[in-house]
Amino acid sequence: MVWRTLLVMGLLLAGAPVALAGASSGPSSETEERLVARLQKETDPIKKSKCVTRLARIKLQQAIEAYEHGNIEQGVQLARAYLGRVKDSWQLLKSCGRNAARDPRGFKELDIELREDARFIDDLKRRVSFFDRGPIEQTGKELEGVRAEVLQALFPAARAPEAAKPVGKTD
Repeated sequence: MVWRTLLVMGLLLAGAPVALAGASSGPSSETEERLVARLQKETDPIKKSKCVTRLARIKLQQAIEAYEHGNIEQGVQLARAYLGRVKDSWQLLKSCGRNAARDPRGFKELDIELREDARFIDDLKRRVSFFDRGPIEQTGKELEGVRAEVLQALFPAARAPEAAKPVGKTD
């Protein structure tokens, strides 16, 4: 009886990582083609922004794969396409005319996605050769700039990150 219980527990523990490896953070049915088709039909700027943000994430994943396979030039192009999509998503939200502090729908989601993407970019920087990091670092800096704008829209009373740094004394 004890052996049977231990065997079942062992099999369950051995199978748990395999089952969890198949889980992903987003719906697997969202391909680039489907998202582009949905984007063309969509009229709500918030939903459009979310769709463009998902397209940007796909471009970022493609850039990461290109870098991992040694296709540096393709990775740079895909990283630029990613950054363009992120900026498009932010422009859609800015142009909708809503106050992000009062109605943060869409703005919060964009901030969360940008934060996650910044982590992906930081991880990629660590895996890529020092000589090939320049475009990745530039993408990360521009991404942080867009995120700072999103945060400023969400929290207008807060100071910008540059303004929050203490100023040194001058004697």
